[in-house]
Amino acid sequence: MAGLVRSGAFYRKSAAIAVPIALQSMITMGVNMMDTIMVGRLGEQALSAVSLANQFITLFQICCMGMGMGAAVLTARFWGKGDVASLKQSVTIMLRFCLVIASGFALATLAMPRAILSLYTSEAPLLELGAVYFLWSVPTYWLTGFSLTTTLVLRSVGETRLPLLTSIAAFFVNVGANYIFIFGKFGAPAMGVAGAALGTLISRAMECAVIFGSFLFVEKRIGYRVKDLFCRCGGLLGEYLRISLPVLISDTLLGLGNNAVAVVMGHIGSAFVAANAITTVTQQLSTTFTQGVSQASCIVIGHTLGEGDTERAQQEGVTFLVLGAGIGVLAGGFIMLLSGPVIGMYQVSAETEEIARQLMLAVGFIVIFMSCNNIMTKGVLRGGGDTRFLMVADILFLWAVSIPLGALAGLVWHLPPFWIYVCLKIDQILKAFWCVTRLRSRKWIKVIHGAA
Repeated sequence: MAGLVRSGAFYRKSAAIAVPIALQSMITMGVNMMDTIMVGRLGEQALSAVSLANQFITLFQICCMGMGMGAAVLTARFWGKGDVASLKQSVTIMLRFCLVIASGFALATLAMPRAILSLYTSEAPLLELGAVYFLWSVPTYWLTGFSLTTTLVLRSVGETRLPLLTSIAAFFVNVGANYIFIFGKFGAPAMGVAGAALGTLISRAMECAVIFGSFLFVEKRIGYRVKDLFCRCGGLLGEYLRISLPVLISDTLLGLGNNAVAVVMGHIGSAFVAANAITTVTQQLSTTFTQGVSQASCIVIGHTLGEGDTERAQQEGVTFLVLGAGIGVLAGGFIMLLSGPVIGMYQVSAETEEIARQLMLAVGFIVIFMSCNNIMTKGVLRGGGDTRFLMVADILFLWAVSIPLGALAGLVWHLPPFWIYVCLKIDQILKAFWCVTRLRSRKWIKVIHGAA
């Protein structure tokens, strides 16, 4: 395997992309933590209901990440080549898919909110509260879809400042709106879980207006405008589908897998769901830098391959893998350090508190492999265009190993929460080792063609 990159320019470029993305992810997770804490003040049922409703909404966000990251693989490569025409066509195809999928999720949520929630739980109070949250959240599908996908495209050409600043503003808007509408402050009605959904809706509207509006009317690096939404893209559609469809399928399967995990947890009981909601936010906060490095690696690899330097791309891939291992160890230590204080912030039962402690310990172990795995699957290998291999890896390890084993551990064997979580996440360990083998083979570097 190739040695590590020693060029300072490589690390400066990677940091310039990764740090703003990590900060933006941290702010987003901070919003989620504040949401969880505020809703948690309404009781465990409200916390569990919102957590389960957000599983379905998160599935849509994962679909958006699939569409956006699939497009970003192309746009990063075309940016490296200087092929702006093909880059714009990639964006147009992405936005059209985003409109269709957001509309599908919105219609499903409007038509059968309780039916969707019944996949996660059979407890009537959770179904009622979750349905209320669902119906207030419908417009966020379109708002989140357009802002998230265009953010990923902007990052692929090195523009990270605007999304970061917008996320900072969205944080304050969300927290302020939640405070007002959840608890009924400054003369507003106390809306409970509906207020939490309304606060998120207001912040998403602001975020979309700034990011998507700027992308269409102000941004000059790509120069994408409203008229480009109607351009002909037939010459690039096949290449887009070849690269992006496996990413969309892979990320959607991952999202469905996470939903299947939520189904298992929901049937174990509301205490397990509440404990997982607490630990999930901590895990996300601890892995924000991993997400930044992951997306930076995809972009940097794409630019390098766009310039035609495959040997340097291989060396960069190895370097990112080593960085991922180091970040994972640090993240595990971070989780162990903060687990006690974080759990103590929530007003939960003794049973939920004990489950949360066990889950924190499991997360601290799994996150080491998760860090390496994410940087390989969502970064290096994806940036190389090896999306079909990654799709197979997600199907094989998640659906054939983790979900069946986790269901047995939680619903049949009734193992302690630590081992249930390890079983549910064992795909992270297996996939990390498999991706290292793929990196060593050099078969992950694929040729991408522009528009005809």
